[in-house]
Amino acid sequence: MTSDRRDRADPVPGAGDTRARYRRILRFAAWHLAVTWWFELVLPRVGLVRIAERTRTKRMLRFAQRFRVLAVDLGGLMIKVGQFLSSRLDVLPPEITAELEGLQDEVPPVPFSAIRTLAEAELGAPLDQVFASVEEAPIAAASFGQAHRAQLLHTDAADTGLDSVVVKVQRPGIEAIVDVDLAALRKVGGWLSHIRLVSNRADMPALVEEFAQISLEEIDYRQEAANSVRFAADFADDGRVAVPDVVWERSTRRVLTLEDVTAIKITDSAALRAAGIDPAQVAPVFASVMFDQLFTNGFFHADPHPGNIFVTPTADLTAEHPWKLTFIDFGMMGEVPTSTRSGLRKLLIAAASRDGKGLVAAISDVGVLVPSADTAELERALTHAFARFGGMGFAELREVDPREFLDFAVEFGDLVRSLPFQLPENFLLIIRAMSLTSGVCSSLDARFNLWDSVEPYAAQLLRDERGNIVQDVAQQALDAAGLALRLPKRLDGLLTRIEDGSLSVANPRLERQMARLDRTAQRAASALIFGALLIAGAVVRADDTVLGSVLMIVSVVPLLHGLWVGRRGL
Repeated sequence: MTSDRRDRADPVPGAGDTRARYRRILRFAAWHLAVTWWFELVLPRVGLVRIAERTRTKRMLRFAQRFRVLAVDLGGLMIKVGQFLSSRLDVLPPEITAELEGLQDEVPPVPFSAIRTLAEAELGAPLDQVFASVEEAPIAAASFGQAHRAQLLHTDAADTGLDSVVVKVQRPGIEAIVDVDLAALRKVGGWLSHIRLVSNRADMPALVEEFAQISLEEIDYRQEAANSVRFAADFADDGRVAVPDVVWERSTRRVLTLEDVTAIKITDSAALRAAGIDPAQVAPVFASVMFDQLFTNGFFHADPHPGNIFVTPTADLTAEHPWKLTFIDFGMMGEVPTSTRSGLRKLLIAAASRDGKGLVAAISDVGVLVPSADTAELERALTHAFARFGGMGFAELREVDPREFLDFAVEFGDLVRSLPFQLPENFLLIIRAMSLTSGVCSSLDARFNLWDSVEPYAAQLLRDERGNIVQDVAQQALDAAGLALRLPKRLDGLLTRIEDGSLSVANPRLERQMARLDRTAQRAASALIFGALLIAGAVVRADDTVLGSVLMIVSVVPLLHGLWVGRRGL
């Protein structure tokens, strides 16, 4: 603990500090991977799955609490890792996401003396010669930098048309800390790549490298400035969105000076109502703006947490909404390739039309589901989900009988785990952006219904792509004609197979269930024999040391058999 506290106090960590930091991260990861391996893989294989299930919630909460302590104590990239985990509402239990959510704001500030030294070295002059004034108390402290309000000199104010600005200064020594943290994450990613349950779902080393690229770009403020200009250009003709101007003359790689656009935090419902703004009207506009970024522009804000979005009232009372959404902090941005964007648009349209088959096809198009997957059961499950839960808002979902959710979740969870899902490399930021968007909208309006935003947006996408419909219809006609030409031959082959008794009918779901039952029975028998031999050996050993020891050693055989049977089921 002493060396880790020194990491935070010393702006530029030394070699000893970085080694201690590296080792602490690896010790934390190794211990929790070992605990997870024992409870989630070993115990279920020897018939003790109930122990794993009974302790899972407590273990997840303990992990989140310990990681939060680690992240706050070390700072740097660990804060970013915690923020990513807190936004994974889609796959992580609420015990983890709720515990880590506070990491968005729980970052201790750097003393202003260290900030002043770095800023003056970057700008090449004392701060009082560069700015009319700079507030020493930060208005925001993040994992990579912190922001201070300032006033431009009269000449700069006249040139830029700005007066009040925000000066964002990088944390001293953060580049060395990021290098150490990335080295540790690469090591952990290598460990995870050797676990088949993980490697079948994602290329962990590739995801770590994607995370590394994102992080390295985020500590280059010149890149952030360029991102803000590009983002502003995308919404130049959109009255819903505002972006702060960049003061280029007062910006470098480690210092960024921006127009001060501080307004009402998007999730501050009391302040919104005080300004005459209905929070429930903000949610669908925010969702639509995020959809535009992901599905139309292909360049999106990947960190839309509440601290990075303001609601700014405007003087135009004739507008549909007399306010704008003001985005800040463009260090973490994502790009959606054209091919992926097309798949995402298909996915959105399929979801809006409650089309289970179309949704599965779109999931395959974007690379989340490998082409060889048997999708019939997935289509059935999604169709059932749409029929029962589709169109419900967050408040309505809370009113559904929890037992109904549990039954569906168990069935759907088993199905998903049996399919070859994978996480494409460029999806890390997309998932983060959509998770944060959903969280912000639900906090603005407890009865917010995502479908109300998805459906009109999907309809607009269909209208925009109407020029391709003729081509699609023509292609479908050709496919139908080809099917008609092949049909007689296929019917003849079917009749032949029926006549000679070679026709077989596959039921993948039934086959999986039977195989699972068979493996469970074998594991139970192995566990029973293992336990009997072990206990018998322990009892006999008191009177006959040799025989008791032999029985205890022989008990390893059914134990290994149970582990092997469980391994075959993965």
